[in-house]
Amino acid sequence: MKNSILIYSDKPSPRLKYILNIIFKDVYGIDYVLTQNKDEFEEATSPKLNYSLQRFKNESLKIAPAPILFEYGVKDHLIEVNSHPTYFKLFFKNSANEIPFDILAASFWLLARYEEYLPFKPDELNRFDVKNSIAFQYDLIGIPIVNLWLEEFKKLLLSKFPELQFKKHQFRFVSTIDIDNAYKYKYKGLMRSIGGYVKNIATRNFTEIKERNAVLFNKKSDPFDSYGFLLKLKEKYKLKVLFFFLLGDYGVNDKNHPANNKDFQTLIKHLADYADIGIHPSFKSNSNLNQLKIETNRLANITHKEIVNSRQHFGILTFPDSYQALLQTGITHDYSMGYGNYNGFRAGFCLPYNWYDLDSEIETALIVHPFCVIETTLKYNNAANSETAVSFAKPFIDEVKKYNGELVSIFHNDTLGEVPQWKGWQKVYEEFVKEVVE
Repeated sequence: MKNSILIYSDKPSPRLKYILNIIFKDVYGIDYVLTQNKDEFEEATSPKLNYSLQRFKNESLKIAPAPILFEYGVKDHLIEVNSHPTYFKLFFKNSANEIPFDILAASFWLLARYEEYLPFKPDELNRFDVKNSIAFQYDLIGIPIVNLWLEEFKKLLLSKFPELQFKKHQFRFVSTIDIDNAYKYKYKGLMRSIGGYVKNIATRNFTEIKERNAVLFNKKSDPFDSYGFLLKLKEKYKLKVLFFFLLGDYGVNDKNHPANNKDFQTLIKHLADYADIGIHPSFKSNSNLNQLKIETNRLANITHKEIVNSRQHFGILTFPDSYQALLQTGITHDYSMGYGNYNGFRAGFCLPYNWYDLDSEIETALIVHPFCVIETTLKYNNAANSETAVSFAKPFIDEVKKYNGELVSIFHNDTLGEVPQWKGWQKVYEEFVKEVVE
């Protein structure tokens, strides 16, 4: 087989096949054949990799395996992170080979989010806290460490097997916009509008009363209405834009417009005519599969389109439940792989990849699109303002570009509107876009 590598392992496993699919087929664009036949492997003259503790004559390249790819279920592995001059930092270390660690096992551990299946202390929203992660604790969160490992592994493979031809990836940018609350004042209905006035009066917020009046009497645009601006920049810079709509029932953590509101539906249809769309599952849907299906069907019925894209509201991602629920709902692309309150690379990776379900031990059809930059994190965690925000975001942009990955950013319609605390952030968004595309 042309452009192929023969890989020996003592035994097959679904985890091993999964990570080989990602590394060799998806990232490298190289076919592989997995064999347990010692004679076949020893006699082969084609590129080959020994993934075992066996010793062979004429073996050009060997990785000593850690146990994790041949196990079932989740075990509490002792992860020792070591610094290295070539691979920066690594774990599942060994000292007997040119590759100083089990790169297959370490990549699998990060991509499958193995640590999130283990007991952990959640944050206030019951999420996996970034501070619990190995990436945060060992200062890896700012780089896609798996991409770095695979780039160095690629160099080693080429030095051994110069006939191999590797896939050339193209950098890709996806600008995603979360619509948690489509309008600040418009189309809220009589009772919510009255409630807003009552609250403003109680807090003596006369500035907001004046603004609310101006918007409701069509003398001023709604402060959260940034849609014209977003579509204009989409056209100007030829962007791929993806809007996520919150269509949950009204509640403490879900405060968008009712899904049956005709004006809200008009907005959704309008944006769906010009950009890609997805569901933004409500806080309530995290523990209710039927609610998730209801919300996804609402969006499908409004747009008359199949809904395949999703991102969790508040970034609430629980393994394996969240992704299993999305698969049962027909979602095939998820954009939740990141931290809702910390910029960086949650899975250590900046390319889309299929999710592996550790609960069922199968590679699934759900494609994970990691994100690494959120504007709210820039503002509240980095204390960035409209003059400094892009400089805080630039290292992430540069990292993804370095590996020709997929850069996924998150902004919100309200932060790009005319809200005083977000003054100047339309300029930030355009400067960010220019930094990415130019």
